[in-house]
Amino acid sequence: MKNLLYSLLFFFVIANINAQQTPANKQTTAISIEGATAHLGNGKVIENSLIMFSDGKITFVGSAMQRIARLGTVIKAEGKHIYPGFIAVNASLGLAEIDAVKATLDYDEIGSMNPHVRSIIAYNAESKVVESMRPNGVLMAQITPRGGVISGTSSVVQLDAWNWEDATFKVDDAIHMNWPGSFTRGRWWLGEDPALKADPKYADYVENIKSYLANAKLYLKGNNDKKHLPFEATKGLFDGSQKLFIHANGQKELTDAVTVTKDLGVKNVVIVNAEGAESITDLLVKHNVGVVLQRPHRNPNSEDDAYDYTYTIAKTLVDKGVTVAIGMEGQMERMNTRNLPFYAGTFSAHGLDKEVALQLITSNAANILGINDKVGTLEVGKDATLFISEGDALDMKGNIINKAYIQGRDISLETHHTKLWKRYSNKYKSK
Repeated sequence: MKNLLYSLLFFFVIANINAQQTPANKQTTAISIEGATAHLGNGKVIENSLIMFSDGKITFVGSAMQRIARLGTVIKAEGKHIYPGFIAVNASLGLAEIDAVKATLDYDEIGSMNPHVRSIIAYNAESKVVESMRPNGVLMAQITPRGGVISGTSSVVQLDAWNWEDATFKVDDAIHMNWPGSFTRGRWWLGEDPALKADPKYADYVENIKSYLANAKLYLKGNNDKKHLPFEATKGLFDGSQKLFIHANGQKELTDAVTVTKDLGVKNVVIVNAEGAESITDLLVKHNVGVVLQRPHRNPNSEDDAYDYTYTIAKTLVDKGVTVAIGMEGQMERMNTRNLPFYAGTFSAHGLDKEVALQLITSNAANILGINDKVGTLEVGKDATLFISEGDALDMKGNIINKAYIQGRDISLETHHTKLWKRYSNKYKSK
């Protein structure tokens, strides 16, 4: 009887998970959006703008005052705002649905060295969590595995698709590595001193990573009759076709992560989380290392950090010339990904210019992911992945989206949440 109840619960959960909105059809009619304030995502703003797109591509970006024929359907958007679709970096959307139901969790593979594990094939395009991103303007995401030393390979998706094949925008864009910490705490439950102290095993952990990457590089240079799938998967790190995202915190750890991997011949490195990055900005700029910051709505890790460290770190790095984006790793990360624009807004409220803050989730994110030739800004020739907001999309009150497009497709903004909102909004009107 107990097993039967568990089975019924599982199928009930899966049935509810799969009740997703039907993805939009391919664009067949040109669209002209006239009169809105256009935030291009590269720091520029056009008041009273005209944005036109057809066949999924932007064909015109400029002032509505120009004498040019409007194409197709004309949308009057005076008083509103147009933005490029927001891009969530280092997210685990679609890899887990309900934390309490193990059958819906698929973000962490067994083993510690898994460069060959591909997160994209586990991505659930019908996730209710995924569809809840779109009403806030989050239209694309890097789907990232978790766990181990080398977690696996991420891919970039657009968030309106039938399945993972349809969703894929850039496949296997990066390999993700968790760098060890140089400090540790004693296990108080075993009577050990819980105070923070240097980890005597740190050098060994780093040596293991160096050895693994060095062996992979030697394997790729040799003629091997016997295939080694994990080593085969690292090829992109050394020929520059893939990036290495290193999840690390601490000045020493960040310095070691960059210098060790660069010395081993890894072409493109990105630092994720990056507490302490403000102390090594020269190193980051020298090696063109991008940084994916954690969400600002948290406490600093170190008692020596300023009380507002997590809110001002973006401006500190940007002012030093570091390319910065915002990542989603941490507690309740999948549900919190919808708040991506408000995290950018928080960085703006603590020193960053509003349009520069916007770049953290548009052009900077696209640059770090290597997709800036197609998305990230409103420019002629790029994908028409954009949305119209009633107000400032980086502010909770202004982020009211009434139209959104992915590659020119007019996507649905209906979700499980909007259905519940409408249901309970009408509860007392009928009485």
